[in-house]
Amino acid sequence: MVESVPMTREGYNKIKAEIEHLDREVMPEIAEKIALAREEGDLKENAEYHAQRENQGKVQARINLLKDKLARATIVDMSELPRDEVVFGCTVTVEDQDDGMEEEFTFVGAGEDDYKTGKILVTSPIGKGLLGKKVGEIAKIEVPAGLMTLKVIKIEFPDV
Repeated sequence: MVESVPMTREGYNKIKAEIEHLDREVMPEIAEKIALAREEGDLKENAEYHAQRENQGKVQARINLLKDKLARATIVDMSELPRDEVVFGCTVTVEDQDDGMEEEFTFVGAGEDDYKTGKILVTSPIGKGLLGKKVGEIAKIEVPAGLMTLKVIKIEFPDV
């Protein structure tokens, strides 16, 4: 089954803009560099040619990944979500039950994640583990580092 990718309209537009930039600006630049490198002769020993071909493949893979996200996108209407539980778009404050440290996460969709500022994908292990939880409830979440036990302290929503 194909998993849908929840996102806001802004996230959708951001991904769409990145695809356009890569398709219309970056790929033609790479194609031009490949053409120039090809003119230099023997392709077997032409490092610039091979580097640009590899770069072209990476950019095309990125374009394909982004197009796949858009194809599976589900635009979420924030005004229709419940306000008393952890859902897409909310900011949740949790307490790690192992060390007592508090952390704040904002659950976002593809194209909006920024781990440095606490914006994490709603489809991440922490996102999936906390979805549906209410204030005071505890979630046990399997993460690569082991089992994480988080208690929901506060749930907030941006002005919708």
